[in-house]
Amino acid sequence: MTEAFLHYIWQHQMVSKTLATIDGQSVIVHRVGDLNRDAGPDFFNAHLSIDGIEWAGNIEIHLRSSDWNVHHHSQDKVYNNVILHVVFEHDREIRLENGNIPPTLELKHYIHPALVANYDSLMQPSASDGIPCAQRLPKVPSFIVVSCLDRMTVERIENKSQVVRRLLDESRGDWEQTCYWLIARYFGSKVNALPFELLAKATDPRLLARWKDNPRRTEALLMGQAGMLEGYFEDEYPRLLQADYDALRTGVSLQPIGNHLWRFFRIRPSAFPTLRISQFANLVATSNNLFSTLLEITDAEQMERLFDCQAANYWDNHYRFDQPTEKSSHKRLGRMQAELLIINAWVPLLFVYGEVRGQQQYKEQAISLLQQLPAENNNIIRQFQAFGITPDNAAQSQALLQLKNCYCNNRQCLRCSIGHSIIKQIPKD
Repeated sequence: MTEAFLHYIWQHQMVSKTLATIDGQSVIVHRVGDLNRDAGPDFFNAHLSIDGIEWAGNIEIHLRSSDWNVHHHSQDKVYNNVILHVVFEHDREIRLENGNIPPTLELKHYIHPALVANYDSLMQPSASDGIPCAQRLPKVPSFIVVSCLDRMTVERIENKSQVVRRLLDESRGDWEQTCYWLIARYFGSKVNALPFELLAKATDPRLLARWKDNPRRTEALLMGQAGMLEGYFEDEYPRLLQADYDALRTGVSLQPIGNHLWRFFRIRPSAFPTLRISQFANLVATSNNLFSTLLEITDAEQMERLFDCQAANYWDNHYRFDQPTEKSSHKRLGRMQAELLIINAWVPLLFVYGEVRGQQQYKEQAISLLQQLPAENNNIIRQFQAFGITPDNAAQSQALLQLKNCYCNNRQCLRCSIGHSIIKQIPKD
């Protein structure tokens, strides 16, 4: 038994219809109140009838009555407007700071044992890949699962929107600038997200726009600003980039970021920052007003083609400068990475744009793009598939990631509609 579970029981009124205080006064709940997650009483603005008299005020909930004193509420004036003390077990009389004794409702006789058993089963250590309800998941009605995933999709986007809002504030509301920084950040994936963001911020897009007709100079500017052109090179291509960068910085104040920030260790060569910078340079060189361009695209496949940019020919047989490979192939970003850019960068940006502008159609368009993309395939998705939930698209796979990371891992079953459907199952007599 936990206080969180008692909060849940009270909030959803999962108790017997006929309630009475420990001294026999009838209790009728007209309004349970608003759950308070901050300091102060647990529920604000409740509306009750106690022994025929209507009361409006706050509710405080404890496992035992004595917890009132343990938490020092008897010395706190904030609790003087508590109209009902709800406890699982009454073990002693308590008083408010003003000396009054609040009515006490003992819940242990009003909660069905099946509710406690169901909750307890979800709180037990799970061997099912950290999904507490895994064994009971296949029996949850599909409409509840779908509804839960719809909510998780929006939550997932809103979580990612925090980065968007930070960059939007830093750009002083410049959507093009924010888009440029955000796309750059996710070109670096998780490992090199920060240095890619710093690179974008260190390289004025107006300077890049000046060399759009010269892809090599675009790459030279980005490679130079990334700190990748320092030292001596044997190959002609990096030497040309060096010369271009030296020419570009003449009369212009350019400050490269430290090349020590870039990580090559334990990542696949196809994700090496050298390669990704060249691909990003190709995107910058072939797109004008990227935010405005993307805003007009509602088809996911068309957007994938825009993001599926190719590194310069030098990289056909290189992953790093002066280190040729045996096999040669065009180094495109690839469909999977293009999809991740849409999921992680563009969808949250479009969603925030809709919120800031008060235009619902852009928020709906963001979710529509996710629904057009195929579901991701990773360890978490495979865990849910093993227990009967297979996502149809990226909106649902993103939802499952949100569900696992923010609910299952933290055993927040009381806040999950799937968990709620399992807890409230009471066998018929």
